[in-house]
Amino acid sequence: MAPPRKRPSAPEVRPPSRGEPKATRAPTIIVDEDAQVGIPEPARAAARAESAARRKASAPKSGAKPAGGGGARKSRKKPKKARRGSLIGRTVYWLAVLGLWGVIASGGLAVWVALHLPPIHSLEIPKRPPTVRVVGFDGTLIAARGDMGGSAIALKEMPPYLPQAFIAIEDRRFYSHFGVDALGLVRAVYANVLHRGIAQGGSSITQQLAKNLFLRPERTLMRKLEEVMLALWLEHKLSKREILALYLNRVYFGSGAYGVDGAAQRYFGKSAREVTVSEAALLAGLVKSPSRLAPTRNYDAAERRARLVLGAMAEEGMITDAEAKAAIADPPRIVKPGGGSGNYVADWVMDVLDDVIGQVDDDLVVETSIDPALQILAERAVIDTLTQKGDKYGVKQAALVAMTPDGAVRALVGGKNYQESQFNRAVSAKRQPGSAFKPFVYLTAIERGLTPDTIREDRPVSIRGWKPENYRHKYSGPVTLTQALAHSLNTVSVRLTMEFGPTAVAKTAYRLGIASKLAPNASIALGTSEVSVLELVDAYTPFANGGTATVPHVVERVTAANGRVLYTKAPSLLGRVIEPAYVAMMNRMMAETIRSGTAKGAALPGWQAAGKTGTSQDFRDAWFVGYTAHLVTGVWFGNDDNSPTKRLTGGVLPVEAWHRFMESALQGVQPQELPGLSGPPIAAPAQVPAPMPQPREGPEDVPAAAMDRPVAALGDRSPPRSGGAVQGAPVRPASGAGLDGWFLDRVLGR
Repeated sequence: MAPPRKRPSAPEVRPPSRGEPKATRAPTIIVDEDAQVGIPEPARAAARAESAARRKASAPKSGAKPAGGGGARKSRKKPKKARRGSLIGRTVYWLAVLGLWGVIASGGLAVWVALHLPPIHSLEIPKRPPTVRVVGFDGTLIAARGDMGGSAIALKEMPPYLPQAFIAIEDRRFYSHFGVDALGLVRAVYANVLHRGIAQGGSSITQQLAKNLFLRPERTLMRKLEEVMLALWLEHKLSKREILALYLNRVYFGSGAYGVDGAAQRYFGKSAREVTVSEAALLAGLVKSPSRLAPTRNYDAAERRARLVLGAMAEEGMITDAEAKAAIADPPRIVKPGGGSGNYVADWVMDVLDDVIGQVDDDLVVETSIDPALQILAERAVIDTLTQKGDKYGVKQAALVAMTPDGAVRALVGGKNYQESQFNRAVSAKRQPGSAFKPFVYLTAIERGLTPDTIREDRPVSIRGWKPENYRHKYSGPVTLTQALAHSLNTVSVRLTMEFGPTAVAKTAYRLGIASKLAPNASIALGTSEVSVLELVDAYTPFANGGTATVPHVVERVTAANGRVLYTKAPSLLGRVIEPAYVAMMNRMMAETIRSGTAKGAALPGWQAAGKTGTSQDFRDAWFVGYTAHLVTGVWFGNDDNSPTKRLTGGVLPVEAWHRFMESALQGVQPQELPGLSGPPIAAPAQVPAPMPQPREGPEDVPAAAMDRPVAALGDRSPPRSGGAVQGAPVRPASGAGLDGWFLDRVLGR
């Protein structure tokens, strides 16, 4: 029997070798060889592939010699060019990966920074703080007020080399970049790494503007990122010229000056429209470190920086080499810090503006009545007098006001040094005028029938125990009113006050322009109620103009930056407050004060002048108010703490300062006559003259009940008048609207 036939074994199945690709094949169907179904074609293909793989795995590795020293072929080496290409490919690949992640990170950082910024759609450029330029009646700048210190100036109004200087030193590619100068940033980073610190900034002009407008002045990475984003936003929103104009009008230049105009005014005393090439270069150089390079603090460093700017401008072709050399040879001249007396005027003007036009929101030009030349003369007269003799008389402060007979203030000095003290003693301080108040006493008497030649007794007087005395404790007996006023006899002034009543005297002073509260008692005769320099000078103007009331004013017109007129002073029609005949009598009496009385040092050759000195109790205040037909000027000397001086009287330093000022102020002016001092005498209104009271032996004791008694009770035979009003003399009209009304209602407290 034949042995059974062996069944063919199934092919061995093993996992593929390492690195061998896995073949995907259909399942192999193994059947018995007697079966009628054959092996599928895919299975045969798979088997062939598997067999080939086994042969390849069993072959010797490349470069190895076969056993037995057979002469197998050596494997070929991989070409170097192929390996180099593979390295470049991998580098490009990883760079692409890194770039992708960089883009993702940058986007995320941008989103994070944007979340910390205000919404861009609601972001607006902050409005520039307004600047108020206070100019004299001739257009000369007196002072500027506002946070910026200067006006906003359009690029077309600037000399071309001014903006070019900033571009040359701060951002040469300003017109070509998109808000961020990438090359400048790289250069700055390299310099900072090289110096191991912040040695150079890489901010473009747009970035600097973004920082100035929106961000805090701190050096942090976060602030720098915010600066970049805001710079991009500014470039999208504004044109290059708009960005440059904003930058030049906002950037800080040191010494409290913002904007090119404020800096030009601060350092050169001129507008930015008028700066020279060397001045423009100096301004451009300050931006890097304004506090350190401010020319008022470190001129040499500022000048060296300016030379760098000029070199950069020449390199960029903005100026020629010859122009650069000429600018270096003629460096800028820095003006002294603005601490002049014009600042007292500017402060007063700013107080007035709120009532004249309301809140100040835009740049303004305020045209004033101030004469800049007279302002300088007034300041010099005050300072020189204090410097030369202030210590001798124990006095440290002074004030001066000069105005025309119609009330236009031409000069105002509020103190010795504005930088040391900004308190305006000419407008805000109220002090006892002393005998400078006596003209209102004598006018009251003259309006009630007395004349300059009327006789009154100069002898001791006692009122409820109060015994006023003359300055030298001497008495002259019978004297005329002219003599009594010229030599400032206190007893006669007190007698006249008690003769006609303190209330009548107070009403006379109110009618002429005094607005401070006056105490209607006997001591009003000696000027014990406090007044300001400004209102006392104003109350003297009717004597200089023939009897018309005035209101002191300084603001003539206010215009906006675009030229639109916002305010114009209206004429002040307050009417007559003194009859011409009485004006003539008062001028005759006060002119004698300068000719032979207490103010002899005030005489002005060729001019008719009149006035009155004043000294308060214990020599605390010294005054002189004098006038011509051209100017009315008052001067005060004293101490802020109200301490006594060293026996300073109105006839010494106040007269000296007054004479210094008036002598210079009237040079070249045609002399004019005071009202009533020339020509035939002016007839006074018909009145019954008051007789001279009969003298008594020893001090006269006036009862207290007589202080406010009607005039007839003290021997006046003329008809009594209600409240001491003058028959035929108009009452001073109430203040009107505008600046005049403001002065009476606000400054003088009416």
